[in-house]
Order: sequence, then C-alpha cells, then structure tokens
Amino acid sequence: AGSCLQPSLHQFGSMADANEEIPESCPGTASENAGKASSCAGCPMQKLCASGEAAKPDPAVAVIAERLEGVKHKVLVLSGKGGVGKSSFSAQLAMGLAGMDQQVGLLDIDICGPSQPKMMGVEGEQVHQSSLGWSPVYPLDNLGVVSIGFLLNNADEAVIWRGPKKNGMIKQFLKDVYWGEELDYLVVDCPPGTSDEHLAATQYLADAKVDGAVIVTTPQELSLLDVRKEITFCRKVNLKILGVIENMSGFVCPKCSTETQIFPATTGGGAKLCEEMGVRFLGKLPLDPALMKCCEEGKSYLAGMHSHEDENELKLAIAQETTGQTALRRVMLDLKAILDQGVPEGQ
Repeated sequence: AGSCLQPSLHQFGSMADANEEIPESCPGTASENAGKASSCAGCPMQKLCASGEAAKPDPAVAVIAERLEGVKHKVLVLSGKGGVGKSSFSAQLAMGLAGMDQQVGLLDIDICGPSQPKMMGVEGEQVHQSSLGWSPVYPLDNLGVVSIGFLLNNADEAVIWRGPKKNGMIKQFLKDVYWGEELDYLVVDCPPGTSDEHLAATQYLADAKVDGAVIVTTPQELSLLDVRKEITFCRKVNLKILGVIENMSGFVCPKCSTETQIFPATTGGGAKLCEEMGVRFLGKLPLDPALMKCCEEGKSYLAGMHSHEDENELKLAIAQETTGQTALRRVMLDLKAILDQGVPEGQ
C-alpha cells in the first residue's frame, strides 16, 4: 500500500557522505584508540568515536531482527575467491527452492559487482518504495530479488564506494526491504572475500537468527587457500558453516562423454579440505554449458512448478535431468534438510 516511489542510488549516497573522509588507517570504533589515534585527526567521526558513542550497539540490529522475524531460514552464500560460481549457485538455489513451491527471497549484497538482475532475467527492473518498505523485484510470483543493480541508472554504471557507504547500503537493504509477511528462505549472495560487506552483514544480522553460511569453491588449491580463510572468518564471527560446495568439478563432453578435470584437485579438493577442517562437504557440481546458458538467460537450471505445472510431467522431467542437474538438486535437497532439521555444523 502507499505510493510507489523508486529509491534513488544518489539519494542514498547523501546518507553516508560524512563517512567518505574516514581514513584508511581507522582503528575501528571498538578499539581503545578510537578517536584518539593520530590517524583520527581530521576525521568527521573523531568526536563521536572518542566519546564512546560509536562503539555502542547499532539500534538497527534490533530493527533488522524484527524486520526478518517472518523469515524461517536465512543463508549467506560466501566464497574465498571470485569467479568460483557463488552468484550462479545463489541464483539457481533460489530458483530451485521457488520451484518447490517455497517462498524465497534473494538479496544481492555484492555492491560493486551485482549479478543477480542478469541471472534472474530482470535487468532494467526497479525496486519500489511503499509504506511497508522497499518492494523486491519478482521474476516469479514466489521469488523476490533485491540488488543495488536495480538502483543504477544503467548497467554499466560503476559503484565506487568505500566501506562505510557499502555498509550503509547493506544496512538499508536488511532494514527496509519488505519481503512479505512470511518467507521460507532468504538467500544472501555476498561478494567474495572477508571484507567490509561480510562484517557488516554478520553484525547487522547478529540478532536475526541466521542459519549459517554455504561456502563455494573450485577444486584447485589456489581457490582452497582462500576458502580456509573464509572458514576461519566464519568461526571468528560465530557464523555457522552449513557446508562447502565444490563447483566446476570436472567437465563431461556432451559429444564423447569424456570427463576432463579443468581445475585439477591437486591437494584433494573440497572434500579433503572439509575433512581437515571439520566442515560438512555438501557435494560436487560439474561444469555444464547448460547451466551457464540458464544464468545468462535468467532461467532455472532445474525443473520446477513454474516450468511444469502438471505434477506427473514434473516428476518425469526430474527423472530425466542431466548429471549436472541431478548434482545440484541433491545439494539443494541436502541443504534444505539441514536447514529444516537444524543439523549441527559438521554433521
């Protein structure tokens, strides 16, 4: 209800202008040197930090917990390194769950590299504002999507923001988006790494009863190196690790059926890493050109209620799914069971 107004990226920018001049060497609001260190000189937040006010709990944490009270399960999708298919997995997980007649939300907090408008097939759409808050874009009637990509004037516009502004945008997404009265799953597509956005998300969601994180990797050691850091990060911020997915695990030629390891698991891959670090291994997903095509065209890789309204036709389509589709469906169903049953980490 209420008027439909499009939130403006430039309008939002004014909310964090005071933070633009925060020095790179900021000791942080929780530090004993907050507002007192030499690097704090000239910072517009110096007096606030020195008074101790900045270290107090952000009142938005309680507001966000109340806003997300109707969301049954909240999952962060992380990756140590970019380019491992984290956003592709987030998109297809959201679509797959929606295809099982679940109410799903997909929140894209990759502020500088938003991919979900493209992967959901809703480029050019706009987020609107009502008396209830920001309304997601709905590619399906039971799947809502929110991304900074919907606030850009054009798809080529770069978001050149420092940490405080990005954190402010994430806070606003979590605090102001109205997902409906009830939501079964909220999938949060995070940027790669362990930086400002990840700290902001975990801090703002501190009271929101987040189920945990899924970490996406590829088989080679170069990717696993950063996954180990991601696991360490999750443990430091008390974020439960739901499991690790090894993506791009082998390529089966559609013509000759020969399997090739494009990214060889020279140190044992994701399964070995999970064994070493006491984390659940959710499975392997192969490279599949059909999956890439679905992401490019904003379509679901898996059959679901939206592609097959007849129940018998849907069962037949699922029975005829390819190796890649079967692998993704198995991961999705295992993850759904973990969430629904509240299985402890590592089991």
